Amino acid sequence: MKRENIILYTATFLMLFSCAQNPFTGKKTLALVPNSQILPMAFQEYDAFLSDNNVVTGTAEANMVKSVGQKIATASERWLNANGYQGYLENYRWEYNLVKDDQVNAWCMPGGKIVVYTGILPITQSETGLAVVMGHEVAHALANHGQQRMSASQLQQVGAVATAVGTQAAGVDEETAGYFNMAYGVGSQVGVMLPFSRSHETEADKIGLNIMAIAGYNPDEAAELWKRMKANSGGGAPPEILSTHPSNDTRINNLTQLAASAKAEARKFGVTSFK
Repeated sequence: MKRENIILYTATFLMLFSCAQNPFTGKKTLALVPNSQILPMAFQEYDAFLSDNNVVTGTAEANMVKSVGQKIATASERWLNANGYQGYLENYRWEYNLVKDDQVNAWCMPGGKIVVYTGILPITQSETGLAVVMGHEVAHALANHGQQRMSASQLQQVGAVATAVGTQAAGVDEETAGYFNMAYGVGSQVGVMLPFSRSHETEADKIGLNIMAIAGYNPDEAAELWKRMKANSGGGAPPEILSTHPSNDTRINNLTQLAASAKAEARKFGVTSFK
């Protein structure tokens, strides 16, 4: 069997048989790297990050990060249990830390390891604004977006190898082969990987909005937060097609439209008033 065919069959096999199910969408997702491998690595990297950075403890802001994080985690578990996913969070090890850093950022590693940078707090402005950010970041972990990105990256690498082998087998000269490989790299990045990442961001916005509402936070604040994020960016963001994230305007419009359905989801859990 030719080498390029082996690569193609291997990639197809991986795509067909290395899948998981997203509990929030019901869709099959790529899972080439199992969580049993990802989570221990994430926990180790998180601990290493904390040891190398200035973790804020004992302040009102640090306590707020922990309080909001716990409420978001509890709301996540309530939703999952109510929708037939008991035990889904069994291997999660929730942790919420505020780190002194001017970056306007926050993140959540697979398995529920969250960091909020102090630089984002002037933009979140309130506990509810913080809940928007933390709900979004937790949603990435709940939907296994890290696992999916790792899997997609592996397939992209397989495709690059297949392209190189294919041009070599076809007897293409070195210069032309270089153009083919470059075209594959740009095409797969702009046409596949970046849209894949933007879809994760949009998905996390929706999941996070529902979770924060179930936790008792007003989902209307999400669009307002992103208006402040847009103002803070000063219009310096790249075009959406070249970005890992939707544009600020796209995000604001989506969040505005989704707020009512998030409130309706919260009502299923008896939540009718919001902070």
